[in-house]
Amino acid sequence: MNVPDSLPGRLYLLAYDTNKQKIRCGDLGYLLRAAALADLYLSGHLTEESGRPRVFVRRPGPDPMLDALLRQIADSRPRPWTHWVRKGSRGMVRTVRDRLVAENWIRVEPRRRFGIVRSHQVTVRDPRVVTRLTRGVSTVLRGGRPAGRVDPYEAAAAALSANGELGAVLTRKERRRHKQRINELSAVTGPAAIALHKAIQQKRAVQFSS
Repeated sequence: MNVPDSLPGRLYLLAYDTNKQKIRCGDLGYLLRAAALADLYLSGHLTEESGRPRVFVRRPGPDPMLDALLRQIADSRPRPWTHWVRKGSRGMVRTVRDRLVAENWIRVEPRRRFGIVRSHQVTVRDPRVVTRLTRGVSTVLRGGRPAGRVDPYEAAAAALSANGELGAVLTRKERRRHKQRINELSAVTGPAAIALHKAIQQKRAVQFSS
């Protein structure tokens, strides 16, 4: 069974709760931006320099969504990874969602009240895809294979699911239990995985203090 090629597409589906038939992720935009950054890092388009992403290969790839982020970074002064996790995070949700609709992974229907669109109902066309992705994360977390020998995109899906606190994939108790393994997988994924965790913590700190 096939799954989306891009990490943002995979993480969007991993955030989908097939039982409740809705997205379960409080920081979905951050998660998808981090997934895009990780995708570019793993493909060799991005590298790290002084704790910041640097464009290593500017040549366009096959994915316009990732190319747009690559151009943003190339045209900007050096900024921390957390900046790029936050920047454009709201728009990223719609971009990834529309891409999945176009590729027939999901169906999106407007919910109306008094004739006004209040929200959108997302339905995964084949829930078995979500099941496969979720089982893949579980296998990577619990498998005995060293993190460095795990497929980088599978490692990234697990690391981002954990750092993005996807409750439909991993409970808080499971994240604590597999903390060392998550750290190892995050190292394979690259700086975006840790930046995702930091960005979420920073956001919560601001909300708590306000």
